Amino acid sequence: MVYRHRRLIKSEDLNPRGTLFGGQLLKWIDEEAAIFAYCQLETQNVVTKFISAIDFIAPAKAGDVVEIGTSPISIGTSSLTFACEVRNKTTKQVILKIEKIVFVNIDENGKPTPHHIKKIKS
Repeated sequence: MVYRHRRLIKSEDLNPRGTLFGGQLLKWIDEEAAIFAYCQLETQNVVTKFISAIDFIAPAKAGDVVEIGTSPISIGTSSLTFACEVRNKTTKQVILKIEKIVFVNIDENGKPTPHHIKKIKS
């Protein structure tokens, strides 16, 4: 798992219970995953196709710094699949795991189109 993105948890990111709002974290994950796909496919013509079960493991609080990591799983003809993990930067405790996120390369009509990559870049 390579951790490329960090976020500081602020008060506006919290739910009424005082922990990180899951929807906010999912927004950050989707953004980071899209950037990862853009960089791999060298295009912004990609869309989120699928996100598997989301496993919230531990909470995060205001002042925590979370790291979002991605790990390649497979490359399809028009798709790129990877896993995602979010952890607390200080404690290294895992906050969330997603086993599979799939992005698809699309053409100008929104239809899947081959991307021509053979290997994930570092």
